[in-house]
Amino acid sequence: MPSLNLAIARLINTGTDNFAIWVVKAPYPSGYVLHDCVWPAELTQVWQEWQQMFAGHSGLSISSTFKPQSINPVTINLVSPPSGQKAGYSSRLMQHLGIHLWKWIFDGPIIGSLERSRGIAMGQHTRLRFRLEIRDPDLIALPWEIMQRQPGQSAMSLSPDLLFSRTTSEVEPLPYLRTDQSLNILLVLGHDENLQLTEEAATLEAILASHNFLGSAPCTVKTLLQPTPQELIQELETAAYNVFFYAGHGLPGPDGGLFFLRPEMTLNGIELAQVLTRSGMKLAVFNACWGAQPAAIHHQAIPASSLAEVLIRHGVPAVLAMRDQIADHESRSFIRALTVALRSRKSIDEAVAEARQELLTLYKFNQLAWTLPVLYLHPDFDGELIKGSDQGITELPNNVITGLNSEIPRAWLRSLGSGGEIWTLRSGVTRIGRTKDNDIVISEPAVSKRHAEILCRSTLNGTNSSRSYYLQDLSTYGTTWYLGTNGWQQILRQEVPLQSGMQLKFGSSEGQVLQFMIEEP
Repeated sequence: MPSLNLAIARLINTGTDNFAIWVVKAPYPSGYVLHDCVWPAELTQVWQEWQQMFAGHSGLSISSTFKPQSINPVTINLVSPPSGQKAGYSSRLMQHLGIHLWKWIFDGPIIGSLERSRGIAMGQHTRLRFRLEIRDPDLIALPWEIMQRQPGQSAMSLSPDLLFSRTTSEVEPLPYLRTDQSLNILLVLGHDENLQLTEEAATLEAILASHNFLGSAPCTVKTLLQPTPQELIQELETAAYNVFFYAGHGLPGPDGGLFFLRPEMTLNGIELAQVLTRSGMKLAVFNACWGAQPAAIHHQAIPASSLAEVLIRHGVPAVLAMRDQIADHESRSFIRALTVALRSRKSIDEAVAEARQELLTLYKFNQLAWTLPVLYLHPDFDGELIKGSDQGITELPNNVITGLNSEIPRAWLRSLGSGGEIWTLRSGVTRIGRTKDNDIVISEPAVSKRHAEILCRSTLNGTNSSRSYYLQDLSTYGTTWYLGTNGWQQILRQEVPLQSGMQLKFGSSEGQVLQFMIEEP
């Protein structure tokens, strides 16, 4: 999909109101243009009007950053609304701010790059992926998602031929991302005095997992209620999730803010980023206030301090957070529409656009709801969460035999070294090797790219079933080992049954020792 990325930065040593806007990425060579501009006084005035109308209370103040010598009159009358006409006034204000933001961004040669990029996308029968990078922290709080060219046209985040998101170029590389064909959600409900956790968990689980329709991707939801940081980290590191969903209380802060797992137990954005990237998480969603807002000191924004920015900078592929407070009924409508779109295998930015349109339809243009979700995408991430059923590798189903009376035991490999890492085994085939496309990655030179497989086979006896595990060597030199009664023995491209407690080595006979374990039902 063609992509056009813009960046905005304040020019140093040229005055506080001078900025550069330039194309960071374009689908054609001559699209990389630059435009120097001055922040207009009327845009400050319209933004102040917006804050007064829509109760902006983030602690940020654009007027303390931009102090023009004089304020020119705005082009339409935005005086206090007459009695009974608040809705019309708010609609005009929403539209007016969107148009002013558009004019400032797309003045000069920038508009030419946008129009030609859109034409290229149309010629390829697809949409243009538009990503905006705000490098000045004082501008992050502005609702860039509402930009529109003129009255009667769609806002950029609602455009039918464009997918809007924010980004940043100062990022860690993307971690290895699994090929997924199902939506696997970890739902975490943290501390919030306004939430009844058990009822809220049941509501969100129903929203996330209940939308089964023909062709929809499977969806599983695991819920943690007020976990400790250790419990959260363990769950993320021992299971394969691709969506992290948090609902609870959050506060802005310099390290990505704080979100409360329990009343006295918090994690900041940097701490959370480490475990999300290690676990290969693709999308993090935060139903908490201020997740997309920077922290502020004396009404001045702190650079790279919002939760969304911190996670993206540390290599999380996609982060969806709220720019301001959102009502429960609004957030649930958004989550429902987002989940339906994701399960229909749409890209993340396409799913967010559809869910935003749902908010606009339900709660109207002149209300704040549709402007609140802010999506950040890593500049190297294509937005794909799950593949279509006709793509990717064929996976064995979790249950190859249905209607069984017995419980299914769980098996895993664990390292007996100092780290004690644990890998849960698949119900079909678990691939072991040196490269990142394996389920278990062993980064040692003596380990082959595709070294071995652990096979899980089910047998049926009447209405009862049992599972057996087998280790098959696929290595280049037959260097898969198990500890038998006569010491360490090579498998040499054979297949051996595994018993709980058996010790294994892959590659060198001096390599790390792994232990196969299986729990009884």
